[in-house]
Amino acid sequence: MSTPNVEAVKLDELNCWRIRHGQAELLVAQQGAHILSYQLAGQPPLIWLNDEAVFKAGKSIRAGVPVCWPWFGVFERNPQSVKAMRIADDTPSAHGFVRAMDWQLGGIEAEGESLKIEFLLPYPEGGFPGWPHQVDLKLSIRLDEQLHIDLTSHNRGAETVSISQALHTYFAVSDVRNVHVEGVDGLNYIETLDDWKTKTQHGDLRFSSETDRIYLDAPSQLSIVDPAWERRVQLTARGSRTAVIWNPWIDRAAAFSDMANDGWQRMLCIETANVMDDVVHLAADASHTMGVSIGSKPL
Repeated sequence: MSTPNVEAVKLDELNCWRIRHGQAELLVAQQGAHILSYQLAGQPPLIWLNDEAVFKAGKSIRAGVPVCWPWFGVFERNPQSVKAMRIADDTPSAHGFVRAMDWQLGGIEAEGESLKIEFLLPYPEGGFPGWPHQVDLKLSIRLDEQLHIDLTSHNRGAETVSISQALHTYFAVSDVRNVHVEGVDGLNYIETLDDWKTKTQHGDLRFSSETDRIYLDAPSQLSIVDPAWERRVQLTARGSRTAVIWNPWIDRAAAFSDMANDGWQRMLCIETANVMDDVVHLAADASHTMGVSIGSKPL
C-alpha cells in the first residue's frame, strides 16, 4: 500500500491540500471544507474545477462540492421550521454560511486500503452569526475506488434544531447537451423555473435549456451517462431523499463573473440534499449524516 501524498498548496488567498492516494487525486480547500476537484489517473475529472473560480477569503467558491448548511438555496424558500432558526435582521446569503468559513483539518489517515480525511467545524464561541444553535459539523471524505463524502450534524443544545442542507456537487461532463441522467423516471419534481410547480419526470433527464429542479423522494442511486467520455458516473446517496439538478445554461452563466461564458457546457450539478419536506429535525444530542458516494464505470 503506497503512502498517501499530501501537499499543502495555496490558491490565491485560500489554504488547500492536494492529496494523491492510489489512482485518485483530490484537491480540497480549508475554507468550507470544500472539495475543489477529484479525478482518477488517466481519466477525465469527475468533480469539476471551474477555470474561472475565485479563491478569496470569505467568498464562496463556484466549483467542486460546496457545503450548503444550515439552509439551502434562497432562504425565504425554506420551510418555516428552518427559517425560524435564524435570528437576524439582515438579508441572509443563499445556501447558508459554512461554505465561506474556515474548517479545522481533523486529520488525514490510512484505513486499510482507503484514505480518510476529516474536517471539523465545532460550534464557535459566541455562536454562528444570527444562528444561535449549538450544532457541530463534521465533513468526512474517504478515498478508495470511489469518493465518499459524509456531512454529520450533531446537536449539542437542549432544543430541537431544523436544518436544510446539500452537497452541491458540480460534476465534470464532456458536454451537458449530450449527457443524460438515469434514475429520475417517474419522480415528482419541483420546477423552480415555472413558479415552483410540481411536475412528473417522464424518461431520463436530458438538457436543452436552463435546468433547476428539486426531485422529491429520489432513489439512493442516480447516474450521469456521458457517451463522449464513455462512462457512467454513479451517485449513491445516504440520509437524503431529495436530489437537486441544476445547470445555468447560456444566459445565467454569462451573468456569473466567476464562470466562463461556455462553462455551463462542462458541468452538471446533482446535489444530494435535505430540502422541502425532507428537512432534518435534530433533537437534543441527536446526529444526522447525509452523504454521497461517487464512482464511474465504462459504458
